Amino acid sequence: MIILYSNDCPKCKILKSKLDQKKIDYQICNNLDILIKNNILSMPMLEVDGEIMNYLNAVNWIKEI
Repeated sequence: MIILYSNDCPKCKILKSKLDQKKIDYQICNNLDILIKNNILSMPMLEVDGEIMNYLNAVNWIKEI
């Protein structure tokens, strides 16, 4: 499962676009309670199979797909 933690900031939109371009299935989460529970203090973050990546790591992961 892939989750994009997003607040629709410019970087969030770029990451969403990159996921869409590669036709990667994902869910968007912007629920504050879930963000706090997962200790996500900045966005975007991408969770892939339980591993949470920051923007730069997420972009690099998408490039490798």
